[in-house]
Amino acid sequence: MTASAASSLRPARRRRRAGIAAASALLLATGAAFASITPAAARTIGLASAEDAPQPAVAPEYVEQWLWPVPAPIRVVSPFRAPPTPYASGHRGIDVAVEQGAVIVAPAAGVVSFAGRVVDRGVVAIDHGDGVVSAIEPVDALVTEGTVVAAGDPIGVAASGGHCAAECAHFGVRVDGQYVSPFLFLGGLPRAVLLPMT
Repeated sequence: MTASAASSLRPARRRRRAGIAAASALLLATGAAFASITPAAARTIGLASAEDAPQPAVAPEYVEQWLWPVPAPIRVVSPFRAPPTPYASGHRGIDVAVEQGAVIVAPAAGVVSFAGRVVDRGVVAIDHGDGVVSAIEPVDALVTEGTVVAAGDPIGVAASGGHCAAECAHFGVRVDGQYVSPFLFLGGLPRAVLLPMT
């Protein structure tokens, strides 16, 4: 190949490389746009159906505003940490600061499904129906299995035992046997209220 023929191929190669680079950039941009689209927007433009949308861990009919089972002021000392697998380590509930002897109440209406000791601590569990069960520990139970309770009814007093000792209460919620964050039912931390200094 002559020098003049080789030099005439160079611009063509440059154009081809530029074209490939532009096409790659366009593909990446298009992919990023589709990756960042929300499920609602995808359904709107016909890219996904309602059946394809991810379902919430807790069905909306379960999510009602529950009461905190411990008295105010509310201070969460350890949050919910979902385990990566059912048998892996995690924190299957929240720990809330409470003084020993404080009254513990039912967070929502239900039937007491367990009230007794588990190893070194007292536990009260309430079946709220539709597969939703809450449990709190360590407590000295004021109720027995089968007791029907309304939201706010006393179910026990804060005791000691377990990982909370005498400084907190561990509050857990299961839906169809799977632990979920109690914040799904509690609606988050209560709003802070400023009080007068006098």
